[in-house]
Amino acid sequence: MELYDVMRTTAAIREFTDDPLPDDVLGRILDHARFAPSGGNRQGAHLVLVTDPATREALAELNKPAVRRYAAQSAAGETPWNPLSPPGPSAEEIAATEVPSYFITPVLTAAVVVVVCLDLGMVAATDQDLDRIGVVSGASVYPLVWNMLLAARSEGFGGTITTMAVAQEPEVRALLGIPGEYAVAAVVPLGKPVKQPTKLRRQPVEEFVTWQRFDGEPFAG
Repeated sequence: MELYDVMRTTAAIREFTDDPLPDDVLGRILDHARFAPSGGNRQGAHLVLVTDPATREALAELNKPAVRRYAAQSAAGETPWNPLSPPGPSAEEIAATEVPSYFITPVLTAAVVVVVCLDLGMVAATDQDLDRIGVVSGASVYPLVWNMLLAARSEGFGGTITTMAVAQEPEVRALLGIPGEYAVAAVVPLGKPVKQPTKLRRQPVEEFVTWQRFDGEPFAG
């Protein structure tokens, strides 16, 4: 596929067929994904490929606490898990919230689940002393994840970036034997899509790009 076509049609895939993801195809996906940039080209990511059913069941269970809060906040009209304000729903309300299946089933039905880890000793987190949630260290791992999804799309496969299990990071570390200096950045199910959307909805460029200042003139293209 032509590059721009891949970029404009790589959707979040959560429904998969029973088709396997052959090792040679997975190898090509990962081989191309590794050319993503990282801070200082230190390449501090480590990927764990999970196909074992029991491990996937355990990962699915670890999704549930964060998903309950996500669903409860969504139902209350809040932006779920935003770091600027605490959740409106009480802990009891969150605990009683039903877990939507679409948050869980991709981990169980994908051909392979990729758990993406990042060595925190390899990143330059220049925002670590600011009075807000750190985001800069993600620059050393999420380009790799996106490259993986672009490559999967080019190969006729797909997946999505999930982060609900990250809220239970100590348990994920114990489950997969991840060393303590590594952060869990994402859990990415990969497989053959039941349906591949080709018309994605995104805000126009002029709605989020401005000249010179945040409140500057919109870029009209």
